[in-house]
Amino acid sequence: MKTEDTFRIGSLLKTRGLKGEFQLYVDFDGLEDIKFDAVFIDVAGKLVPFFVKSIKYPLPNTAYLNLDGVDTIEAAAKLVKKDVFLPNKLKPEVDEEEFTLMDLEGFLAIDEKHGELGEILEVNEYPQQIIASVHYNNKEVLFPLNAATIKGIDIEGGEVYLDLPEGLLDVYMD
Repeated sequence: MKTEDTFRIGSLLKTRGLKGEFQLYVDFDGLEDIKFDAVFIDVAGKLVPFFVKSIKYPLPNTAYLNLDGVDTIEAAAKLVKKDVFLPNKLKPEVDEEEFTLMDLEGFLAIDEKHGELGEILEVNEYPQQIIASVHYNNKEVLFPLNAATIKGIDIEGGEVYLDLPEGLLDVYMD
């Protein structure tokens, strides 16, 4: 399984108990509505499949996850802080009311001053902001996605209209 054939559902925050259970941070609402019996975990850049023994949803954005073959705290500790993925075929459809900035991956980024920047290749959430990346003039360019930079989103057309801060692209072009 390749990363582009999957979507991230969250990350393993920490172990829970002594039997290899994990606390999983879930990126989006509605994971409990998706039926799955296996997940993929990013281990050293490779997606490794694990069968799900059990999963419970005690709180919003939190799941308790037990995996086959991971039945000690030592085995579980090796997977803590790893990202968890499901195949794209299980990805829920997003309607406009549920659209988030994370859904902008694959959209065409268009800046007011510089025109088309390219397709948004990746959207990452950091503690203070959400960052998108595009390839512009053969360089990877990172820019924030927030109310100050986004001027409009055409969901149907797959375009996001931006007003990037003055000089941001110049930093990457030097």
